Amino acid sequence: MFPERLTEGYKAFVAARLPRERERFEELAASGQKPEIMVIGCCDSRVSPEVIFDARPGELFVVRNVANLVPPYESGGEYHGTSAALEFAVQALRVKHIVVLGHGRCGGIRAFADSSTAPLSPGDFIGKWINLVTPAADAIGPQGDQTLDSYAEKLALASIGKTIDNLMTFPCVNILHGRGKLQLHGAYFDVFSGRLKIRNRETGQFDEVIESGVERVSLFDCR
Repeated sequence: MFPERLTEGYKAFVAARLPRERERFEELAASGQKPEIMVIGCCDSRVSPEVIFDARPGELFVVRNVANLVPPYESGGEYHGTSAALEFAVQALRVKHIVVLGHGRCGGIRAFADSSTAPLSPGDFIGKWINLVTPAADAIGPQGDQTLDSYAEKLALASIGKTIDNLMTFPCVNILHGRGKLQLHGAYFDVFSGRLKIRNRETGQFDEVIESGVERVSLFDCR
């Protein structure tokens, strides 16, 4: 049976939001999508980019996976879902910005950080995928005396930087970035507080976005 929650949600959408956005949907149907921003986010149900950034239909091209990761460029193997979405966004849609959106309390990051816990899944895919976090872990060093929560947050921030490095291994991204036609960004959303931090491209630090939208507070250095 189709989930009743979705049926009720759709009815609410039809009653309230669809009338407000009808012209927008008709325009998108007629002319196609032309988003300028791609967001690479985590598939965690608590972290919806469209909700966090209050986006209208057609504004964001979103791909979500476990721990908001991007593998380095390689053309071998069989299937490359995230890489395919990236290629489409950059080469077909010609997005101008790519945002890697990490978040607090990420189960994938925490599972990597805490070797004492059981694997996230007994299956074949998550373990190999989450190993993409290894370069970030190598960059920040061992946990040491840090609490697991503190270490996992620092690892999540460092992983965003390494994911941006991986994006640059894709020729289409590297070329357009070098020409100034594509910008890469990192951001971090704290699920508990609702606060957003943006990565400074020059320093690698994550600065908090205050309500004014301009004032910032420096946090971790995760180059």
